[in-house]
Formats: sequence, C-alpha cells, structure tokens
Amino acid sequence: MISQFFVLSQRGDNIVFRDYRGDIQKGSAEIFFRKVKFWKEDGKEEAPPVFNLDGVNYIHVKVVGLLFVATTRNNLPPSLVLELLQRVARVIKDYLGVLSEESLRKNFVLVYELLDEVIDFGYVQTTSTELLKSYIFNEPIVVDAGRLPSLGPASLFMQGTTRMPGTAVTKSVVAHEPGGRKREEIFVDVIEKISVTFSASGYILTSEIDGTIQMKSYLSGNPEIRLAFNDDLTIGRGGRSIYDYSGSSGSGAVILDDCNFHESVHLDSFDVDRTLSLVPPDGEFPVMNYRITQEFKPPFRINTLIEESGNYKAEVILKIRAEFPSSVTANAIVIEMPLPTYTARVNFELEPGAVGQRTDFKESNKRLEWSLKKIVGESEHTLRVKLTFPQELHGNIIKEAGPVSMTFTIPMYNPSRLQVKYLQIAKKTKAYNPYRWVRYVTQANSYVARI
Repeated sequence: MISQFFVLSQRGDNIVFRDYRGDIQKGSAEIFFRKVKFWKEDGKEEAPPVFNLDGVNYIHVKVVGLLFVATTRNNLPPSLVLELLQRVARVIKDYLGVLSEESLRKNFVLVYELLDEVIDFGYVQTTSTELLKSYIFNEPIVVDAGRLPSLGPASLFMQGTTRMPGTAVTKSVVAHEPGGRKREEIFVDVIEKISVTFSASGYILTSEIDGTIQMKSYLSGNPEIRLAFNDDLTIGRGGRSIYDYSGSSGSGAVILDDCNFHESVHLDSFDVDRTLSLVPPDGEFPVMNYRITQEFKPPFRINTLIEESGNYKAEVILKIRAEFPSSVTANAIVIEMPLPTYTARVNFELEPGAVGQRTDFKESNKRLEWSLKKIVGESEHTLRVKLTFPQELHGNIIKEAGPVSMTFTIPMYNPSRLQVKYLQIAKKTKAYNPYRWVRYVTQANSYVARI
C-alpha cells in the first residue's frame, strides 16, 4: 500500500497531492524535492527512482517534465509502485488528452476524481481507462496542444499534414469533437529504445532493443481489429544463428528474444500467420512489449581521439557519423563526456558552417556537453575540444576521461526491422477513419562509447 501520491512541477510546485493513510509527516513533497534537486550521493547528477529518507520510501518517475511520486513506510516491491505511477500518468493523459502542468491545474477536479477511483486508502483498485468511464462524471477542460512543449511521440511529427496531424493523439478519449461528433480513429506507434556500448576501437560490445507497440483507440462500438507483422518474425532463437539471413525479406529474419502482450490480445493465429486480434480498450495501451539482443546496425558511430599537446594541454576530437539513410533525420541529439577532474579551462571549436549546435562545459562535474538540433542521415559532424590544466599532467588522461554517452530520437526509423504490415478493422463503418501508416520512433536508452 502507498501512503501518499503527489505530482510536482519542474520548479517543485505541488500540483496534485493526496494523503491516503496519514502516517507520513506533512511537508514530504518539499522534503522530496529538496533531496532530489540537490542529490550529491555517489557523485550522481540525478536521484535514483527509489530511495529512503528518515524511514520513508520515496518512489518517483518523471513524465514530460512532471514528477509523479509515491511515498510509503512499507517494504513494497519498487517495480510495482513504479508501474503504478506510469499507469496513473497514462490514465490522466487519456482523460485530459495532454499531460502538462497547465492541463493538470485546469482539470484538478477531474484528476482528483480519477485518483479517488484508482487508489483507495493506499490500495490500487483499477488503472483501466475503459473501466473508469463508468465512475467518472466530470468533463475535461481541453488545453490547446499546439502551443504546449509536448515530449511524447506525437510531438516528433509535423503538424498540419494531410495524412496525420501531429496533435491527433493529444485528445481526450472521453471528449467529443465540436458538434457532438465522435472521433473514429486509431493510432499505432512502434517505439524502440536502444542500448549500445562501443569499445575504444569502435566495435560493438553490447547491444539491445527494448520495443513497445503502443496503440491509442478512439473507435466506438468496440470493433475487433487485426494487426499483422513480418512473416519472418521469430520469437526465441531456437538454435538459429543471429546471422541467419534466410528471411523472406532478404535482409534477415526479425528475432525477438522474448515478448509479452496486452490482456486483450488473442494469439489464436499468431503462430500461423503472425497476426494478432484484439478488441482495443479506450485510451492508450501497449499492445506488445519485446526485447532483442541480437546484433543490429547502430544508427550512429562515435569516434573519439585524445591527444596531449603539452604538459598543461590536451585536445579531444569527437566525431559522430549517422549510419541511417539520408531520408531520415534524428532530433534532439545530446553528447556528453566526463573530463579529468583537474580540468581548468575548455575551448570548443565547431566545424565551419555549423548550424543548430551548442556546446557547454559543466564546471560542477567536469563534463562537456554537445547538443545538435538535428542530424541528417549519412552526415558526419566533428567537435574539437582544447583542454587546459593548472598543473603538469599526471596519470593517464585517457583513463580519466569518458566514456562518451549519447541521447537522441529518430522518427520513422526502427533498427529491429519489425513492421506492422497492416491494421484491419473486422466490421468497418463509414465513420471509421484509420490512417494507412504506422509511426516508428527510435530513442537512445543508453548509447555509450569507451575511450
């Protein structure tokens, strides 16, 4: 059971607060935020998702810049509470359409009504958007998503296109269109988070893909739908080599190490023709989660060179090459690299004509940061960094610097080659308006290069 639930803004403002059991002192939200903001334990920049302070367990997740926090004095499974926080955030987003500080403040009555139905005296009752519709009576106050800094998959795509507006999925599942019309649409996102570790010479040491097929349904009448995947999709290697390129596509079979499905999914024909059938519940939910550990082509190559240029100086050269097609563009790229603790001054030198790039040196933790607004496929970018030390070099500078870490997002690109071939509605009506394509998103969960 949990004792408290609250949502904090990036500034620490208490937006939502509910005390279920009264066994934790007041001011816990302020204590939590102060501890998280000034976290210095073990030299880490961010607090872990679970920590204990004065006998109170604080468990939190960050969703679109908001901190969703639960407190308890009991020894609960952390993964259970973390999953609960994620589901509460998802339910609130389903009902409000847009999850932001403004939408929470404008809909605080609806949010508290949802919390009272989801959690009772610290015990979870349900996190199903569809089941909650029978108990929720307040209507959401719509917030314009076009002027909000949305961080979800929908924000990665251009707005106003004829095929699929970028704000199409930022609508409430219980709100109707102007004129009382019901939106008859369904959206599918294939989101893959990749983790890759390179050796100093550029070889891949470890690689993994954590994927999710996310669906959001606005269909009325609960129609059955069918989702079809690659014909050469395989679950478990079954003795096959990861280098087996005998798949029907000619580019190798898609091999999933393991996967799990939503409770509404029926697998009657999955082993025969790789199709799923399900009756989608209202709201956003994961149809399928999967994991891949076979070797794949990484979207970026990172090369790093460190050279001593005197007793008090050294030069670092960072080179990033995009390995994906030129028709694809990566967004929000951030490269970080720890420098020796005795670094006194840093000078950056960008390539000529560089646009949309920013460099910074974090003096507090001796870390350089290189941000690029976007990178077009098959392009290459280089950064030169000149380091100055207050005393003569001692030790091995290569061992004291790095590794290089990288975060990014790539719309319409998936390294696993898993594809949704088609989405079919069993009983079509003229009101249904399904789009003819699926959005693919690749993100860096952990992308590290050793020096």
